[in-house]
Amino acid sequence: MNKKIILFDGVCNFCNFWVNFIIDRDSNNAFLFSALQSTSGQNILKKFKLPTTEFDTFILVDGETYLTKSDAVISIAKHLNGFPKILIIGKLLPKFFRDFLYDLVARNRYKIFGRRQTCRIPTPEEKSKFLD
Repeated sequence: MNKKIILFDGVCNFCNFWVNFIIDRDSNNAFLFSALQSTSGQNILKKFKLPTTEFDTFILVDGETYLTKSDAVISIAKHLNGFPKILIIGKLLPKFFRDFLYDLVARNRYKIFGRRQTCRIPTPEEKSKFLD
């Protein structure tokens, strides 16, 4: 199976909460993770010609394509077990509205949830799920 890669802001507490949430519900082992700030994350951003200094969205890489913002969230939810699948109904809302809500949270995530001094370091049990 071709694993999908989730790029996330490694110093964002809110983003790290969602990484843990996804890991706990990824029973099919569909995802790998990398902080946007990491070497792997930066290389992937460069590959897709995406900004390498803006870390305000999850990016879901699936082979040679990628999704951002609410499209990434909805696509991730499709692969998770349990109640997160309900997020799929978000697809019924117009993209501009979904992304407006996403951007609102992203702009305020450090103020509301705080940030770390350094990027997340995976535990030994999680290490196989992270690129670096």
